[in-house]
Amino acid sequence: MRITLICVGKLKEKYLTQGVAEYAKRLSRYCTLEVIELADEKTPDNASAALEDIIKKKEGERILKAIKEDSYCIALAIGGKQISSEELAEKLDSLGISGNSQISFIIGGSLGLSAEVLNRADYMLSFSKMTFPHQLMRMILLEQIYRAFRINHNQPYHK
Repeated sequence: MRITLICVGKLKEKYLTQGVAEYAKRLSRYCTLEVIELADEKTPDNASAALEDIIKKKEGERILKAIKEDSYCIALAIGGKQISSEELAEKLDSLGISGNSQISFIIGGSLGLSAEVLNRADYMLSFSKMTFPHQLMRMILLEQIYRAFRINHNQPYHK
């Protein structure tokens, strides 16, 4: 299985870079992982809703170009479905069984995802109704993907 993380913005904190690297190393036993970092747009303080839409649209265009045509696309969105770790494991397992060997997870920038990206998504996933920094979300997502593979391989990490 090939998993691609398409992320808006670069990791800036050393602890996040190290955490992402650790989970990427752990995941190498189970899948091929690719992380694509896309440039984020600078958002001025007190930006209007119209300017925020323009920024999301620009970031969305970059995201859409990065998605492989045959990829099953999972967008992280506050309005997405909240599932358990076991349900994520089932989701990844069923995607593999049904022939979806290329899965892209999308993490937007600080303003979220454009309507065009959400429309392209095959599935919308929410980790919580709370808002997390998109850089931290990358590490949390990789941990959950790793946990899902451990669950699917009947390995004890998820306990």
